Amino acid sequence: MVNIDETIIARLESYGEKFEILVDPDLAADFRNPDNEKEINIEDILAVEEIFKDSKKGDKASDESMKKVFDTTDVLEVAEQILKKGNIQITAEQRRQMQEDKRKQVISTIAREGINPQNGLPHPATRIENAMNEAKVKIDPFKSVDEQVQIALKAIKVLIPIKFEKVRVAVRLPNTATGQAYSAIRPFGKIITEEWQDDGSWIAIVEMSGGLQDDFNHKMASISGGEAETKVIK
Repeated sequence: MVNIDETIIARLESYGEKFEILVDPDLAADFRNPDNEKEINIEDILAVEEIFKDSKKGDKASDESMKKVFDTTDVLEVAEQILKKGNIQITAEQRRQMQEDKRKQVISTIAREGINPQNGLPHPATRIENAMNEAKVKIDPFKSVDEQVQIALKAIKVLIPIKFEKVRVAVRLPNTATGQAYSAIRPFGKIITEEWQDDGSWIAIVEMSGGLQDDFNHKMASISGGEAETKVIK
């Protein structure tokens, strides 16, 4: 149960009516985060299963007003709509942490997907971060990573040459490393073709996001004791 002294207010105003609920700040923020994959029950977010007109005064919203705006008087259904569409009064520290976490995800995504079209090589994450800082890219904690990646990409294109592109990498592994090949390659992309050689070695063409080339090369070297051969296919 949420400690009522530690709650914040989630508020929604519609059709001249005001609705408030008292919620756990962390769970409410997680629920609202479009990139959150955890399943969160509305009951766990609420401090009390009540819909208020003014939570500070303890004035409850009427059934008539809830029916008018939400077409239901079910507390959990109404609370869910307030959480999805209303304003959540998160703390300054919460917002800072959420922005920082999402910023890291945006940088990581651009570094993974993007390449320098001038040489076909990935950009280091630090270069992307510096470009975002220079372009003064602002991160919204309640918008998805995918949405903000596109905003950031548009902003930094004027500072560094970058585009999202798939590349195909040919890899040759010695027979001592072929047992690990599929599990090692799976996180990077998909195998387009593969072929076993007479000496027991294995050759494949792997399609992946352009920014993963360096990590892929390091992984292949790791599982093969440095004997792997990789080459980007133009």
